[in-house]
Amino acid sequence: MSKQMDQARVLKNEPLAEGVFSLLLQTVFAEEAVAGQFVSVYSRDGARLLPRPISICQIDRDAGTLRLVYRVVGRGTEEFSRLKAGESLRVLGPLGNGFAREAGTLPDCRRPILIGGGIGIPPMVGLAEALHSANRSGESISEEQILIGTKERVRVEPTLVMGYRDDDTFLTEECRASGRLVIASDDGSIGTHGTVIDAIREQRVTGDAVFACGPKPMLRAVKAYAEQNKLLCFISMEERMACGIGACLACVCRTVDADDHSRVKNARVCADGPVFDAKKVDLS
Repeated sequence: MSKQMDQARVLKNEPLAEGVFSLLLQTVFAEEAVAGQFVSVYSRDGARLLPRPISICQIDRDAGTLRLVYRVVGRGTEEFSRLKAGESLRVLGPLGNGFAREAGTLPDCRRPILIGGGIGIPPMVGLAEALHSANRSGESISEEQILIGTKERVRVEPTLVMGYRDDDTFLTEECRASGRLVIASDDGSIGTHGTVIDAIREQRVTGDAVFACGPKPMLRAVKAYAEQNKLLCFISMEERMACGIGACLACVCRTVDADDHSRVKNARVCADGPVFDAKKVDLS
């Protein structure tokens, strides 16, 4: 997939929850994007040279649009929250590997567990929609399997486990449209009182593979859960980025093995990820 710079057009920009906004963009690279990738959004203020990385929430290839859901955490994202329909901004994308079979980050599975925490929820919505769309079109994420002498298409049935701080939730309708939704909240005001792992146990969620995006403590717990239950696990890392294309090495994460080129146990989240096989990443 080739990355492109584009003057994307703002179609809609609206709040979803306290400090969380949804930005709908029309852009030339919507056709190439896959769930789990991200884009780098540039400020229109010349004093802010570095772009802000924002994960892709939803992709509409027919309409040529990407939906980005982001949290306001600084001056750059605060500027984005004031964008109006009809305005444009410079965007580089699609970036990273995402959840794609050719990248080895979307294995065959029938009952995936999709786990999102905070602003790690949007890419899980995109993955759930991709799986749900394949079901509707009659395609299969897995190869056709031979069962008792007949060919049967494998239907993917995801469970989405989403963690929020409190009852100020977002993207729950989109989650329910693509699978079973289980909610955890830090303060217990909605769903299970506790972590996403607490919710999985309380609601007796089972599956054959795990996909997750969220803060590192959550990913650490998800990785441990997957190992205990002998499940494939792929995680999307959240790291501070600068260039977004792998040149500056500002977003490296520790890996279990050294890479073939540098002989160092590091990987660039923006270029080698953001999606990794959890077994290959050191989250300690």
